[in-house]
Amino acid sequence: MHIPDGYLSPSTCATLYAGAAAGWYSALRRLKRALFSRVIPLISVFAAFSFVVMMFNLPLPGGTTGHALGVTIAAIVLGPSGAILALSIAIAIQALFFGDGGISTLGANCFNMAIVGSLVAYGTYRLIAARAAVTSRRRVIAAAIAGYVAINVAALLAAIEFGIQPALFHDASGTPLYSPYPLSIAIPAMLIGHMTFAGLAEAVISAGLVAYLQVADPALLRGTAGVAIGSQAADARPASRSATQLWVAVAVLMLLTPLGILAVGTAWGEWSPAELASAASQAGTPASLPAGLQRLSHLWTAPFPAYAPSFVRSRSFGYMLSAMFGVGFLLCLSFLLHRILQRHRRKGYAT
Repeated sequence: MHIPDGYLSPSTCATLYAGAAAGWYSALRRLKRALFSRVIPLISVFAAFSFVVMMFNLPLPGGTTGHALGVTIAAIVLGPSGAILALSIAIAIQALFFGDGGISTLGANCFNMAIVGSLVAYGTYRLIAARAAVTSRRRVIAAAIAGYVAINVAALLAAIEFGIQPALFHDASGTPLYSPYPLSIAIPAMLIGHMTFAGLAEAVISAGLVAYLQVADPALLRGTAGVAIGSQAADARPASRSATQLWVAVAVLMLLTPLGILAVGTAWGEWSPAELASAASQAGTPASLPAGLQRLSHLWTAPFPAYAPSFVRSRSFGYMLSAMFGVGFLLCLSFLLHRILQRHRRKGYAT
C-alpha cells in the first residue's frame, strides 16, 4: 500500500499532497487546543508501534505480501487527529530512510493510510461502540470491525489512484506514462489480499489491544468513548505511565521484526522498475516500462533501502537494526519536541 515514486503522475501527487496538508493542518490545530505537549509521548509511541507493525509482512494470494497498519488502535486511543500525525510520521520515516513508499507519493500514502484510515477507523468505532461502557465487549468488536474497514478503505483508495493513471495519463499511442494497471486490475489485486489476510490482521491487532487496555489501562480508551480529547490529555501522569508501558511492547515487537521477512514476495504495486519489468516478462507482456515511471522512480535514494543497511551482511539482523533505528529516531524526536514545548511554555509563564 506504500505507493512508490513513479506510479502516480505529478498532478495526482500534488492533489493528494494538498489533501494530506489539509488533514495535517486540521490535526495540528485540534491537538494544539488539547495540550499538544502532553499527548506527544502517546503520539510518538503509536507512531513507533505503527512503524514496527508495518514491518511484519504477511503472505497474500498471488505471491505478494501485505501488512497491518496499526491505525485503528491509534485512532481509538488518540482520536483521529493524534492518529493522523502518528501514522504520518511513521510513513514519512519509512519513505525517507528506507525507501518504503516514495517522496513524490508521500502525500498520497499519508492521505490513504493516515488521514482517511484514521477517520474511517474512528468513525466506525464510535458508531458501533456508541454509549457502550469503556470495558464493554462491544468495544472490542467495534475495534475489530473498524480495523477491517479502515485498512480496506485505504487499500481501495490506493487501488483507485493506481487505476486511474492509465486512463488519464498516457502518450499519443495510449501507452501509460505511470502506473500501467487499469481499475479492473488494480482494485481486485489490492482488495483480495486486504479483505483476507491484511484486513484480518488489523482487526485482530485492534481488538486484542482494546481488550488488553480495558484491563490494563482503561483511561486510555476514554478519549474516544464520548469524552473530549482535551479531557483525555489533561492527566499527564497516566499518559506518561501508559506511554512507558507501550514503549516496552514496541521494544518486544522490534526484537521480533526478523519474523516479518519470512513472507516471500513484494507487496502488489510496490515493485521497483526492475521488478515490474520482470513481472511483465513473466506474464508474457512487453517489458518496456512507462516513461514517467522510469523518470520518477529514482527521485529519492533512501540511505537504507528495503530495510537492508549495506554494511550489515545478515538480512535478519539488518531488518531488526532498521527497526531499532526507526524507533530510536522517534524516541529522540519525541524527547526533542517535548523539551522545546516545555521551554516555550516556561517562557510564556515568565512573560
